[in-house]
Amino acid sequence: MRKFFFIGVVVALAIIGLGYLVLPPLYHPFHSTLSAVLGILIAIGLNDAFQTKHTIRRNFPILGNMRYILEEVRPEINQYFIESNTNGAPFNRLQRSLIYQRAKSETSTLPFGTQLDVYQIGYEWVGHSLLPVHVDPTSLRVTVGSKDCSQPYSASIFNISAMSYGSLSKNAVLALNGGAKDGNFAHNTGEGGLSPYHLELGGDIIWQIGTGYFGCRNADGTFSAEMFAEKAKHKNVKMIEIKLSQGAKPGHGGILPAKKVTPEISQIRNVPMGQDVISPPRHSAFSTPLELIQFIQQLRTLSGGKPVGFKLCLGKLYEFMAICKAMVQTGIVPDFITVDGAEGGTGAAPLEFSNNLGVPGVEGLVLIHNCLKGFGLRDQIKIIYSGKVTTGFDVINKIAVGADMLNSARGMMISIGCIQALRCNTNDCPTGVATQEPHLVAGLHIGDKRIRVTSFHQKTVESAAELMGAMGFDRLELLKPRHVYRRISPSHVMNYEEIYEYIKMGDFFKEELPESYKKAFFNATAESFEPAIKV
Repeated sequence: MRKFFFIGVVVALAIIGLGYLVLPPLYHPFHSTLSAVLGILIAIGLNDAFQTKHTIRRNFPILGNMRYILEEVRPEINQYFIESNTNGAPFNRLQRSLIYQRAKSETSTLPFGTQLDVYQIGYEWVGHSLLPVHVDPTSLRVTVGSKDCSQPYSASIFNISAMSYGSLSKNAVLALNGGAKDGNFAHNTGEGGLSPYHLELGGDIIWQIGTGYFGCRNADGTFSAEMFAEKAKHKNVKMIEIKLSQGAKPGHGGILPAKKVTPEISQIRNVPMGQDVISPPRHSAFSTPLELIQFIQQLRTLSGGKPVGFKLCLGKLYEFMAICKAMVQTGIVPDFITVDGAEGGTGAAPLEFSNNLGVPGVEGLVLIHNCLKGFGLRDQIKIIYSGKVTTGFDVINKIAVGADMLNSARGMMISIGCIQALRCNTNDCPTGVATQEPHLVAGLHIGDKRIRVTSFHQKTVESAAELMGAMGFDRLELLKPRHVYRRISPSHVMNYEEIYEYIKMGDFFKEELPESYKKAFFNATAESFEPAIKV
C-alpha cells in the first residue's frame, strides 16, 4: 500500500505540473483549488508514511486515518443506529427517553405494551391490589436525624447524588441546585468541596467530605476543623456526608483530570494547577472504627447538630460490622449511611475498578440493612441508596428492599441534557455538563435546565406515589422485600425476602448468630479495621 501511495504522489505531482503547462489561464483557479486539496492529502500521506507510532497509518497512508475517525464516533454510531431501545449501557434508550420526557414535561406514556421481555431472567415487578389508595407525592419525605442530632432534616425520598464542581461545569451545578431549590429536595456537593455555585441559588445541600478534605483542608492536606465549622453552619447546608468510598472506584481516591483544573477550582480545592487532582485512597482524620465514630460526633458538634453520616461502597463485610460494633460500644451513631453500588459512577475511574471491584448496589443494601438490624441500630439510622435510579419503580423497589430514600447522579445529569457521550473524563463533554471548556459550558442554559431537574424529580416521585397507591400502600413503611418479585429462571419466580436472608432486630446479640454472618461478626472489632482472626 505504501508503494502505491508513493506512486500516486508522483503521478499527482506530475498532473499538477502538467495542468499548469497545458490548461489555459481560465482554468487556473479551479486547478489551484484541486492542487491545494491534493497538496494537503499528500502532506497527510507523507506524514503517515514516515511516522512510527501507528502501524495502520504507516502501512495505509491517508486511508488508515479512517479507522481512527470511525473509532472516535463509534459511541454515537452505536447509540443512534445500532443499539435497540433496551440493550444500551450504562442506560438504555428507554431509560434515557423517559428521563428526557419527564424533564421536559412531555408525554411519558408507553404505547402498544412493554418492550421488556417479562420472561427474561432478572425481570422484576411488584404486585397491585384490588383496593388501590391515593398517595400524596408531597408526603413522601423522610426525617433524617438520630438522638444526638439537634437539627434534623426532612428530606425528599429522591435527591441529587454526589457530583463535584470540577467534574461538572458551573452551569450544571447551578442548574441542579436551582432545580433542587424549586423542587424542595437535596443536592449533594460531591467531594470537590462547597463551591459558590452550590450556594448561589439556595438549594438544600448535603456537603460531602472526602479524603482530600476539599473546602476544609489545611495546607498539608489534613482536615481543618476551623474551616469546616465556618462553612458547615451555612443555612443551606442541611447534612454532612463523609465519603469512605464510592461505587465507581472503591478503594481509590477521586480523580479530577488536570484538564479540568481551572484557576477557580484550584482556589476552591486548594490544589495546584496543571496536575491531576487525585484524592488519597483513605482518610487521615481517622484510622479505626472507633476513631471514625468519634469523627462523626466531632462533625456533628462543629456543624451545630446537623445530621452527619457516611457513604461507602461495601467491600469487606467485617469492616462494616466493625463500624457497627464501634457504634454499639460508644452509643454514638451516624444519622444516615449512603450505600453506593459498584455499578455507580459519573466521572473518571480506572476500568478495572469500575468493572470488578466492590459489592453491587442491591447486595450492599441488603447486607448493610441486615447488619444494622442485627446490631439493633436500624431504627436510629436512615439508609440512602445511591445507584442507577431513573424511574418511580426504581424508587419503590429499593425502598422495599431496605432503603429509606434514594440519590441519583446520572439520571439527574441526563435530565439537564447529558446524552451519554461517555466523555466525562476528557473535558470535551458536548452538552456542557461534565466539562470546564467555556464555549461548551455556555451552551447549557441554567434557567431552562433547572426547570427540567425539578420536573424530572417531581414526576419520578409522582410515579412512585402512583405505584404505591396501586399496591394498596399509603405509607413507605409498608413496603417490604416480599413485595418485589424477580424472575430467577424462565419458570421460577421469587420475592426478595426469599432470595436474600433478612434477619431480625437484635439477632447478633442472640446466642445463635445467623450462619451467613458468623465469620464477619467474629472478624470484626471496634478497635481496628483489620480482621480479628487472621488466616
